[in-house]
Amino acid sequence: MPFRIEDKFVIAIASSALFDLKESDHIFREKGELEYRKYQREHEHVTLDMGVAFPLVRRLLGINNDSPEDQPVEVVLLSRNDPDTGLRVFNSIEDYKLPITRAVFTKGSSPFSFMEAFNASLFLSGNREDVKQAVEAGLPAGCVYPTEFVDDYEDQELRIAFDFDGILADDSAETIYQEGALASFHHYEKLKEGEPLPAGPLKKFFAEIAKLQNRELIKKAVDPSCKPRIRIAIATARSAPAHKRVISTLRDWGIQVDDAFFLGGIEKGRVLKVFKPHIFFDDQIGHIEGTAKFAPSVHVPFGIANIRK
Repeated sequence: MPFRIEDKFVIAIASSALFDLKESDHIFREKGELEYRKYQREHEHVTLDMGVAFPLVRRLLGINNDSPEDQPVEVVLLSRNDPDTGLRVFNSIEDYKLPITRAVFTKGSSPFSFMEAFNASLFLSGNREDVKQAVEAGLPAGCVYPTEFVDDYEDQELRIAFDFDGILADDSAETIYQEGALASFHHYEKLKEGEPLPAGPLKKFFAEIAKLQNRELIKKAVDPSCKPRIRIAIATARSAPAHKRVISTLRDWGIQVDDAFFLGGIEKGRVLKVFKPHIFFDDQIGHIEGTAKFAPSVHVPFGIANIRK
């Protein structure tokens, strides 16, 4: 009987997001493919260091239980390597005891085109061009940025933070803001406060995470000793009165978040240092550069904020 991948919450992960590949990438760029292949074979039993998205992946897979009937999360490796040079990646996956068994190796080609075949609601990569092409094709994708974050897995809670406009919702409101004064933006959003915004690039991923969180809450309702393992936050530059449209949009989607930070232009890092997300998504490079050092951060190159870069 075929494995029903369409029933799973799936994220697709490039090896450049899951592991730290700086050394091997340097070999490839400086010495070429043959030396890279030789290097990977010589080091295929040397475990790779954790990458930016490792905390997200490990905690998501931790949601699965031992029972085959209670494993809602699937992670699929999408790699530009071929199977030979990619063996080191799979060996490292085994060393970390990550239950990742499915993979695509494309030998230098962009692998994101296989997202829909695996029902993936998100593709994470360290390759900016792959991510840019994926987003331009209408696929949910983000580029990870280097971080100094050190994961403490004794705390198994997964904390995810999202920007709102250009990430969860589309950038139609952001366009109004970019083209006019702040007062005009607030006036427009006040008029539209009860009208939900259209979905943005990560809406599907957001909805799937919310479903996982709801599973955790149901378990807690049955067994009060259970501690929900997912916490969701929104960190947005919006402030009153524009905050109301965020709430009306979430209500329309039937999704509740745990934390919301309406910052009115205050630097997002000030609250994210307290929230301590294991992953943060934003569409503006400037925000990512301000958070990436202390929190795993992902740039989603979507909308007007990126067209003008």
